[in-house]
Amino acid sequence: MAKVTANIPVQKNQSIELEITGQGHEGEGVGRYEGFTIFVPGAIKGERVKAKIVKVQKSFAYGRLMDLLHPSHHRTEPSCPIYHRCGGCHLQHMTYEGQLEHKRQMVIDSLTRIGKLENVPVHPTLGMDVPWEYRNKSQVPVGLVNGKIVTGFYAPRTHEIIDMEGCPIQHPYSDEIVNKVKRALENLNIPPYDEASKKGLVRHIVARVGYHTDETMVVLITNGRKIPKVEELIQRLRGEIPHLVSIIQNVNTAVTNVIFGPDTITLWGKDTIEDRIDDIRFSISARSFFQVNPIQTKVLYGKALEYAQLTGEETVIDAYCGIGTISLFLAKKAKQVIGVEVVKEAIDDAKRNAALNGITNAEFLVGEAEKVIPDLYEKRGLKADVVVVDPPRKGCDEALLQTIADMQPERVVYVSCNPSTLARDLRYLEDRGYKTQEVQPVDMFPQTKHVECVIGMQRIDT
Repeated sequence: MAKVTANIPVQKNQSIELEITGQGHEGEGVGRYEGFTIFVPGAIKGERVKAKIVKVQKSFAYGRLMDLLHPSHHRTEPSCPIYHRCGGCHLQHMTYEGQLEHKRQMVIDSLTRIGKLENVPVHPTLGMDVPWEYRNKSQVPVGLVNGKIVTGFYAPRTHEIIDMEGCPIQHPYSDEIVNKVKRALENLNIPPYDEASKKGLVRHIVARVGYHTDETMVVLITNGRKIPKVEELIQRLRGEIPHLVSIIQNVNTAVTNVIFGPDTITLWGKDTIEDRIDDIRFSISARSFFQVNPIQTKVLYGKALEYAQLTGEETVIDAYCGIGTISLFLAKKAKQVIGVEVVKEAIDDAKRNAALNGITNAEFLVGEAEKVIPDLYEKRGLKADVVVVDPPRKGCDEALLQTIADMQPERVVYVSCNPSTLARDLRYLEDRGYKTQEVQPVDMFPQTKHVECVIGMQRIDT
């Protein structure tokens, strides 16, 4: 029998006209040409465009935006001069109102298509008054182009560094830190890392800024322990970077895309910087996870507290607790909070943060949430009234979800940075006695494709 192949109506380098009827999860426009799906980066729902086909697969193709035949009312001019080359942002060509609508629709689409969840209230996305200069952490790769050190973000789907002097979504101090470190490396002839040869020293510059305290930290990710002229480098940075309280070296000699390595050394100053969210103070080390948008973090955690419905009598488990950010907010309203996190340095920070704020009803445990929490339930007999989860993009491990189902807390609060894995995990809990009450998208990352959500779930009688 002859093999049947799909009828593909386009070919590479073909020019087509296309109605953009949707927006993909990467921020690209989506349309159909003779029923065949075409993704067009830079296009916006509601537009009619001319596109040139650049890549063809069995069930879809990619087109390059060539001309706007009918632009959307949500189209705007990007404020960043390197936006179309840099891969850091994805939606600057869209008005902020349009971005918020798109992100809400992304969540709805994931819930219905992946989670098969119908009629779940998804509220309008909570945005920022000023959706710029919000990032308190910058992780910038360092490279060498034509004998000159470059620092910036990678071009989309490449490891080509787009050199930049400033980024409109970063805290201004971050830009200043990166530029002054770059100049110091050049002047002291400290070599950047070269991915091709695996030689050179400085791989990344990481800048952390206390949004409410102005304290700044410089982290140099190095391909080796020895930094030439290190004392000169320290003195130069101390003299040039305002509010600098910490210079850290992190050693990463592995051939990897992971930024941080296992060894962290304080070259000068404190091991941490301090910041706060609302009235809670946080001590933040180089490798610790801390939300990059402190203004929206207050909004996000406020919703998490609202959905937790705490009265002061509850035992709460906070899975993937990081440095205790949500845990400490919960502890002010709960009887007891137990936070679990796999990164030891983050747990050390969490304990320090509890002490810093005089909070005594929060306990922090090191380990994988999918192992520690089942152990708490099965061996210690711990039963939580509320479970809060804030997992990485891959979502929750099935063992953790099953333990939550077995433990039967009254409420589950899910904080998500990935609508797809969120929908999958909600489906798992819905099939085991929980009902998704409401979903609140929060725009933690304006100008990018990412969206954060807070979800309230209630156990139902079965």
